Amino acid sequence: MNRWKRIKKAFLNDKGAIVSISFLILLAVISLIAPILPLNPNKTDILHLLEAPSVNHWFGTDEVGRDYLARIIYGGRISLVVGILAMVMSTVIGVSVGMVSGFFGGIVDSVLMRIVDVIQSIPWLILVTVVGIFMKKGLLSIIVVIGFFSWMEIARLVRAEVKSLKERDYIQYASFAGIGALKVICRHLIPAVMPTIIVAASSGIANAIMTESALSFLGIGIQEPLSSWGKLLQTAQSNLQNAVYMAIIPGFLIVLTIFAFNKIGNLLRIYLEPRVSEDLA
Repeated sequence: MNRWKRIKKAFLNDKGAIVSISFLILLAVISLIAPILPLNPNKTDILHLLEAPSVNHWFGTDEVGRDYLARIIYGGRISLVVGILAMVMSTVIGVSVGMVSGFFGGIVDSVLMRIVDVIQSIPWLILVTVVGIFMKKGLLSIIVVIGFFSWMEIARLVRAEVKSLKERDYIQYASFAGIGALKVICRHLIPAVMPTIIVAASSGIANAIMTESALSFLGIGIQEPLSSWGKLLQTAQSNLQNAVYMAIIPGFLIVLTIFAFNKIGNLLRIYLEPRVSEDLA
C-alpha cells in the first residue's frame, strides 16, 4: 500500500489524530481571520475588571478590563508564529549541519558533532534564558533564540540518515560519475530524508511553543503590548485567587496544542520513518 495512503488511513482510524488535526485547523483559521473579527485585545474597560466569563465576555476580562477572548486569540497567533518560525529556523540549521556532517564525514563530521555535543551539554532552559537576557526583548529575538538553540537533535537525525544513504549504490555512482556534492545532496539526499525532516518539524513546533511559553512565563519572552499564551499565564499569577480562569484557559490551550502537534508527529513517525514503514509495507 502506498505510504501516504497508509498515513491517511491511520489518521482516519485514530480519533485522537482527528481531534488533533481538527483543533489545529480551527486554531489556524481563527488566527488568520483574527484581524477581521470585532475584537480588540488592547481595549481597556475599568468598569469591568476581572469579570468572570459571561455572555458579553465569553472568557471574562483581565485585570484592566480587556476582553480575555480577544487576548487568547491574539496570544494564540503569537504562540503559533513563534512555534512555526522557530521550527523553520531550527530545521534549516539542523538539516544543513546534518547533511554536511553526514555527507563529508571525517574532520568535518568530528568538528560539527563536537559543537553539537557542547551545546547539548548545557541545559536548554539555562542556555536560552541567559542568551534571552542579553538580547533585546521582542518577538524576533525570541524566535531567533529558540530556533538557534533547538536544531541539534534534527542535525543528529539527518546525519545518521545521510551516513546510511551515502553507502547506497546510486549515491556512490553519482559521486563516481563526477556529480557535484551540492547536486547529490539536493537531488538525492534531501528527498530521501524528507520523512525524517517532516517528523522532526512537527515535534519542533510543539517544542518551540512550549519553550516560548516557559520563557514568557519567566518574564523574558514576549513583552507588552504583545501577548502569547505563556505571557498570559505570567500575568495571571497575581490574580489566581480572584480570576483563576485567567490561568486555566491559556494553560489548557498550551497543553492541547502541544499534545496535538506531538500526536501528529508520533503518528507520522510510525509511517514515515524508513525502517518502520518498510516493516509495515
